[in-house]
Amino acid sequence: MSGHSKWSTIKRKKGAADAKRGAVFTRLTREIVLAAREGGGDPESNFRLRLAVDKARAENMPKDNIERAIRRGTGEDKEGTVFESIMYEGYVGHGVAVMIESVTDNRNRTVADLRHALTKAGGNMGELGSVAWQFDRTAYFSFPASAMNFDKAFELGIEAGADDVLEEDGTIEITGPIESFKEIATRLHKAGVQPDEAELRMSPKQEMELSPEDTVHVLKALETIEELDDVQNVYSNLKVSDEAIAALEAA
Repeated sequence: MSGHSKWSTIKRKKGAADAKRGAVFTRLTREIVLAAREGGGDPESNFRLRLAVDKARAENMPKDNIERAIRRGTGEDKEGTVFESIMYEGYVGHGVAVMIESVTDNRNRTVADLRHALTKAGGNMGELGSVAWQFDRTAYFSFPASAMNFDKAFELGIEAGADDVLEEDGTIEITGPIESFKEIATRLHKAGVQPDEAELRMSPKQEMELSPEDTVHVLKALETIEELDDVQNVYSNLKVSDEAIAALEAA
C-alpha cells in the first residue's frame, strides 16, 4: 500500500479529510457536473458519472442533489454555475513537486488561493509543463479487502489490463494504464465492489524522500492545499516512509 494511501486512510480515521459535510458535497457535486458534461447523464453508459454517483451515495448525498448536479452537467438546468477542470503545477517546501487538480468557476480566485498556499508552504506556482513531466497518468482503485479476496481481485485486475494489484493493511489497490480504467471500473461494479477511491491520478515517476520531520511538514502543507474550496486532488512526488506515518499517527 502506498504511503499516500496510508496517509489518506489516517486522515479518514481521524476525521481530518473533508471534516465539513458541506465541503464533501461541494466536491462531489462538481465531480458529477463535470462527468455528466463530458459523457452524458446516463450513469450506465458514462462510467465516470457512475463512479461519481456511487461515491455521492456512499456519502449519503440526497438523491435530489445528485439528480440536480447531473442536470447541470447535461445543460438541462440552465441556472447552474459553469465549472471547468484545470490542472496546476508547482512546488511546496523542500523541492517537492505537486500537481493540483481543481474544479472552478473562477480561475482568478483559484490561482490566487493556490499561489498564496504554495508560497506559505515554502514553494511556488510553476509554468505549464514545468512539473508534469515528473508524473504519469494512471488508473487507480482501492477498496477494503473484505469486499473481495485478494486472489479474485488479482485475477479481475490482470484480466482488465491492470499493471499491479497489491494488498496491505486490509486494503487492496489496483493500478494500471489509463486505458484500463473503464474495464476495471466496470468489472468491480459488476462484482458489487464499491471502491473507496477510483480515479485517474498523477503518479510520480520517481519519489523524493525526506526526513520524517520534513515529510510531516510537507504533508500538512499538502493537506492545507487539499482543503481549498476549488481543489479536488493534490498529487506529489513525496515518498511517505513508515517512520513518517508513525509520526503522523502519533500527532
